[in-house]
Amino acid sequence: MAIGYLNIQARTAHDAVPLSGVQIRIFDFWGNSLYVLSTDENGETPTVPLETIDKSYSQNPYFSGNAFVSYHVLAQASGFNSLYVSDIPIYDGETAFLPVTLIPMQETQRSPLQTEISIGKPAVASHEMRHQEGDETEPRILRQVVIPNPITVHLGTPGSSARDVQVTFPDYVKNVASSEIYPTWPENALRANIYAIITFALNRVFTEWYRSKGYGFDITNSTAYDQAFVYGRPIYGSISRIVDEIFNEYVRRQGQHSPYFTSFCNGTSVTCNGLSQWGTVTLSNQGLSPLEILRYYYPKDVEIAQTDIITGVVSSYPGTPLRMGSTGLDVQTIQTYLNRIRRNYPAIPAVTDPAGSFQNSTNAAVTKFQNIFNLTPDGIVGKSTWYKISSLYAAVTRLAELDSEGTSLGIGTVPPSAVLRQGSRGQDVITLQYLLNVISEYYPSVPRPAQDGIFGSGTAQSVMAFQRAVNLSPDGIVGPRTWKALYDTYQGIGQNVPLPSPEPDGGTIRYVVRSGDSLWLIAQKYNTTVDAIKRLNGLTSDILNIGQVLNIPSSGSAPYFEYTVRSGDTLWLLARRYGTTVDAIKKMSGITSDRLSVGQVLRIPS
Repeated sequence: MAIGYLNIQARTAHDAVPLSGVQIRIFDFWGNSLYVLSTDENGETPTVPLETIDKSYSQNPYFSGNAFVSYHVLAQASGFNSLYVSDIPIYDGETAFLPVTLIPMQETQRSPLQTEISIGKPAVASHEMRHQEGDETEPRILRQVVIPNPITVHLGTPGSSARDVQVTFPDYVKNVASSEIYPTWPENALRANIYAIITFALNRVFTEWYRSKGYGFDITNSTAYDQAFVYGRPIYGSISRIVDEIFNEYVRRQGQHSPYFTSFCNGTSVTCNGLSQWGTVTLSNQGLSPLEILRYYYPKDVEIAQTDIITGVVSSYPGTPLRMGSTGLDVQTIQTYLNRIRRNYPAIPAVTDPAGSFQNSTNAAVTKFQNIFNLTPDGIVGKSTWYKISSLYAAVTRLAELDSEGTSLGIGTVPPSAVLRQGSRGQDVITLQYLLNVISEYYPSVPRPAQDGIFGSGTAQSVMAFQRAVNLSPDGIVGPRTWKALYDTYQGIGQNVPLPSPEPDGGTIRYVVRSGDSLWLIAQKYNTTVDAIKRLNGLTSDILNIGQVLNIPSSGSAPYFEYTVRSGDTLWLLARRYGTTVDAIKKMSGITSDRLSVGQVLRIPS
């Protein structure tokens, strides 16, 4: 028998919180227990070997059986609902990385619920017909080709009542490729298929194919209309590596701007006018490059283009990889992000190099981060590493912001009595939107509404998604039952999600409270949370007194770094770039005006 491998990664809140101590059981096809494992501080298990069949079967288009061996996984943790994943394909020589996203139990739950996910065989082995529709002309909907982060996927046919989920675009592409084709195929065949998958999705986004028809999603997981996507499935190492390299590259015709409509089918039991998935294997074995394979099935003038416009990314990739010896503001950005991320992932070593200087500690932190998130551990911050660091930084800082905001809003434990519906306005709507924002981090099917105090269509969609998630009638009206479910879910999250250690380095900063200070502002200044400060100081109230001495959790770095203003800089752009606030920069720098001068030196909270 051949050998494949399985690694389980237990996390929650869009990877922002790793879950340690999760019990993982691995079963064979007949239900026999093979392994009992526990996740470490990064939420991961050891990689374990599993028997499978030779890869030659997955490279033969005429083999009618399963070109893999299936296994099952059960994940259980105190305070969280359980997850059972069945029919996980294991391939010869491939490592399957299984994301286990656990959802906190609600406050009123007496016992955990169990969600079941079935993976099954890839679409290339299916006989289902495809009826993909699209426009191969030059549609002009969006002004630019944009990588959507997240992308919203409807888990059913367009008109069905299936739920929607939101995932990052690279994770979406990895999932589709792992769901459509075999990871054991030749390199150039994999690349050609992944280019087609990326481009198909970007075409749907660029043309607003579904949103222009009134739907609230970007694409479906129905292979009849779009491409396969199985929420919660494992991602294979060979596919993950390629996607990390090319996720922002797409196919277009020369002289055109829009992503080409890259339809495809398996090419054996189902044929079409687009790309043949099995045909790419034959062409790759004949020595054709990915672009040559694409030109074999699509017009001869197609080319590979790229976009660097990625929604939701905190700061844009500088265009040149950062490595040992690199210096400058982009290095500072990565150092700041890693030191914040390590509060949630303490296995990442502290960055102690001078700000803006890529030396040994920065290299060590980058390499460990890459190991944790299945990136090539070369210590180089290329496109894929930059994107992942930026995305995770946005996730972990958002949790801290939401926590602070909940404190300032005074959520309490008693729901409002008002009945809210589309058109409502005011403080109760802000409370509702805040609760939905927190819940959306842990319930992937609940979209994040804007927190503007206006109950518009976005808030209504979020309410209905939440109601479906907790088995309430999805009427979009927030009455007593929905309020109670919102508070139960919110409080259940607060009780069950483990908080990061406030003292990863064992160090603290001594701080004397001044006029105008608040716990939230101090937390922002020192890249920590209100709860971390309160726990460290034994505080039960948010009230501070001038002259009061606080111990502030320290990452071991200075509370600020100096920045010289350049042309085009604004306080808002700098605050966004470095994960702080305009007020925090002004306070740290001792300035009162929003106007900046080229050459001016600012103190940016680190």
